[in-house]
Amino acid sequence: MLKIIHGADFHLDSPFSGLTPERAAQRRRELRELPGRLARLAREEGADLVLLSGDLLDSDRVYQETAQALVRALGDMPCPVFLAPGNHDFWSPRSPYAALDWPDQVHIFRSPRMEGVELPGLNCTVWGRAFLSPHQEEGPLTGFRAPEDGRVHLGCLHGDLAPQSAYGPISQEEIAGSGLTYLALGHIHQHTELQRTGNTFWAYSGCPEGRGFDETGEKGVLCVEAEPGAVSARLIPLCRRRYELLTVDLTGAGDPLSAIRAALPGDAGEHIFRILLTGEGERPDLAALEQALAPLCFGVSLRDRTRLPLDLWKRRDEDTLTGLFLREMWELCRQDPDDQRLQLAARYGLAALENREEGALL
Repeated sequence: MLKIIHGADFHLDSPFSGLTPERAAQRRRELRELPGRLARLAREEGADLVLLSGDLLDSDRVYQETAQALVRALGDMPCPVFLAPGNHDFWSPRSPYAALDWPDQVHIFRSPRMEGVELPGLNCTVWGRAFLSPHQEEGPLTGFRAPEDGRVHLGCLHGDLAPQSAYGPISQEEIAGSGLTYLALGHIHQHTELQRTGNTFWAYSGCPEGRGFDETGEKGVLCVEAEPGAVSARLIPLCRRRYELLTVDLTGAGDPLSAIRAALPGDAGEHIFRILLTGEGERPDLAALEQALAPLCFGVSLRDRTRLPLDLWKRRDEDTLTGLFLREMWELCRQDPDDQRLQLAARYGLAALENREEGALL
């Protein structure tokens, strides 16, 4: 039974544009520690192989510290490492993969065609290929089938199961016909449970560190055990910080800040939050709330999804200009209750009619 660490989509040197410049720089420094954490995990798990399925780098422009950390960490791996460059870190004569001096146990695939590397001591062959540009419309498994020779055949690929994809499209039929024991995929940032198509098991490991609110929750790499006809996989968390979505209902909350603080987890200072404010009440001052919450979270942003209090809508029965305005807005909001633009229009309209000002739009 082979023990494999399967990872992908590190995106080292990501800009983290959603954070402050200081926090973004800190996140890039922390991301450089990820390959080192992976090497420690490989030693702790007694891994026989490490498969890295592309996009370890966010682009072909890499900080020197990042390149050095990656080379050093892969050199610390206790086993062979296979790397299949993806669409962000594609192979070229000018890429960091060509310029750097890599340790002997690291094999970087350089061909757009599937190539195999035999590991006789493990009774195993590892197959992979590389992106040579940011797009690859030809499927990496098209026409490929591993030989039936009693070995464990592993695939290490960056690719997309979406049809007509420009990022190495892979079909279920090609997976079933590949003859691979396990296919380690990269490109999709959400990890999948272990799948089986035909006799081939496959999975996406997902990204080990989230970089935005489309990559929320726990992240890590897969620890895979494989032998012909039998494969198992489990996610091992590796992320330093998580992106999280949090919803806080402000209905009846006299103090929005207190309501938000009560909803934050105890380790909020380690993670990045987008907080959706819902319920009924006066429009919250988002700028003031974000300023007050900044010391409590590594990163925080607020979104206002609150609605006007019902008692304000009762004024639509008044025989006044305010009543006429509220009757019109009530009907519009009733037809589309989730349209926040209508809620804002109602708030600003009331403010204008009552000769008062609302806070600036965000």
